[in-house]
Amino acid sequence: MRRVGLREWWRQLQYIGDAKSGTYVGTDQFGNRYYENRNAEEEIPGRHRWVDLAQHEYNATQVPPEWHSWISHIRKDPPTQDTVMQNLTPPWKAPYYENLTGTRGAYKPYNTAVPKISAWEPKTKARS
Repeated sequence: MRRVGLREWWRQLQYIGDAKSGTYVGTDQFGNRYYENRNAEEEIPGRHRWVDLAQHEYNATQVPPEWHSWISHIRKDPPTQDTVMQNLTPPWKAPYYENLTGTRGAYKPYNTAVPKISAWEPKTKARS
């Protein structure tokens, strides 16, 4: 609590369930902040890298692939410091978007063809 302050400590307990302190590594295009704490006495091995997500309703698709590879220990250096990652990104690569399924931004196909199967509609007669 002394390292991060009372407000940040309380926010971390509410959103990630643990109070952590570490060195700031970088930010991605969504505003997520990435941290690392190499002190072996404070963190469990393998859990010394974490992300502070910008949105409160979060899911795993909000972490871009290059940052995911750093958090998962696939890459040693974060994308902000990895020269190979910065030089090999092709200029034609489309920007990364999170999965929008279940939101207003989800993909909805447009189709003008008549459906082959139609729902059954009962034919009723008026009672006499």
